[in-house]
Amino acid sequence: MSDPIGTLHRTIDGARVYRRHHTKSDGRDLFLYGYQPHELPPVAGDGLDMNAGAELRRHPLRKTWSIYAANRNNRTFKPSAAADPLAPSQPGAPLTEIPFEDFELCVFGNRFPSLHPSSPEPAQGPLETARADGACEVIVYAPEGTGSLATLGQARRRLLLEAWIDRYVELYDKGAAFVLPFENRGEAVGVTLHHPHGQIYAFPVVPAPQAAALEAFENGYDLAGQLAGWRAEYAIAEAGGMMAYAPPFARFPYEVWISAQVPVSGPWGFDETQSDGFAHLLGDITARYDAFFGTDTPYMLSLHAAPFGQDGAFQFSAQFYPLLRAPGRVKYLASVEQATGIFTVDVMPEQAAKALREVL
Repeated sequence: MSDPIGTLHRTIDGARVYRRHHTKSDGRDLFLYGYQPHELPPVAGDGLDMNAGAELRRHPLRKTWSIYAANRNNRTFKPSAAADPLAPSQPGAPLTEIPFEDFELCVFGNRFPSLHPSSPEPAQGPLETARADGACEVIVYAPEGTGSLATLGQARRRLLLEAWIDRYVELYDKGAAFVLPFENRGEAVGVTLHHPHGQIYAFPVVPAPQAAALEAFENGYDLAGQLAGWRAEYAIAEAGGMMAYAPPFARFPYEVWISAQVPVSGPWGFDETQSDGFAHLLGDITARYDAFFGTDTPYMLSLHAAPFGQDGAFQFSAQFYPLLRAPGRVKYLASVEQATGIFTVDVMPEQAAKALREVL
């Protein structure tokens, strides 16, 4: 049964945002977000079974954690458009992950999670281990099976931002140490479902890159303070107090970050103008990539907000890592990058910024 329709605390340009909670047949949560209350009855049909079970192991030399999740090896792989598991369910057809005939935007627990609150205690072994406690969620941007952040439109991108904020709040309230919304786009990144969507991981530990970033911010690094000095060479676009730029320390060719021009620890701290600006720039940068590379650009997008309880020093950024170094040429992370973490960057960030700035 579905819970009663509830409203989020925030509104978008005065319009109320609604959220509906539904429990799937296998116990997974599903949340429907929209500008209108979602009141459709669920479609009847056979449910899907969740496959959980994983553990964390710590690398004794790199001092990093890895998730071991054999349950994910049989996850859905490149289904046909007719078997799209992220599409709305239709009466008489096999049930999809979303048991409703229509929706605006939705989030549900991953069927093949690498992190889950019921993960077992790891067996004793030669390494430091930990429970893979946490959450893995899928966020579906729209009912249509095609599209991108560039084509969804500003209203849908704002709705996506509100859903991200809502998941940040709830997952931190449930005990997550770090929450990472992200999107993988394109087969070069390993995408096996082309329906426009992203994911959200709630980790029981703060991963090493975010822990290092937190330490840098606590020691006085001021990302927002750098933006004015970078504007001439590295800025690509600005909107609503937000800047999209190629950071001078970029590791990927044509890497782009979006940051607020005053320190903000996470999207939950955006005001209305910043929210509009951020949502606009998500679409703007995706469109610039596609225009510059002449294709639906494969990329990795991740939102880097403060770990739990660390509002203050931490400064938010959304980071795009495209997987192309030139039109038709993939940027491979080969031996040197994988072995050392030292990247070889084929394009100077200031040149990348100029190219992306001038493409639209």
